[in-house]
Amino acid sequence: MARTILVVDDQDELRLLISLSLQSLGRIVEASNAAQARELLAAERPDIVMLDIWLGDGESGLDVCAALKRDPATAATRVVLLSACGQQSDIAVGMEAGADLYIVKPFSPLELMDAVTGLIASMPAEKLSG
Repeated sequence: MARTILVVDDQDELRLLISLSLQSLGRIVEASNAAQARELLAAERPDIVMLDIWLGDGESGLDVCAALKRDPATAATRVVLLSACGQQSDIAVGMEAGADLYIVKPFSPLELMDAVTGLIASMPAEKLSG
């Protein structure tokens, strides 16, 4: 079974850029807000979640990340937080929420692909097989 990558961003253009950048690494599913992300997390059980911190009204990406990591069923899911906030304190908050990586916007598609490729390489083989 192919890896599944969930891309969560409230900006359509950025969600598209991330999805296109990562499409060679697995099957991409997309959500534009926290509620959709939670539905897809339950239905799709993605291997990796690309998660924007600011998702408009409602829950933030930090909330979704923390909930994902608290739940034993999804705690092993790799989470990459994406944010325009690049201060050390912002990164620390993201990592405390359970992120595996924190990438500051703007980023290059190549940087994003390299980061996710590295995450995939660190994943247990049984997780990758489905």
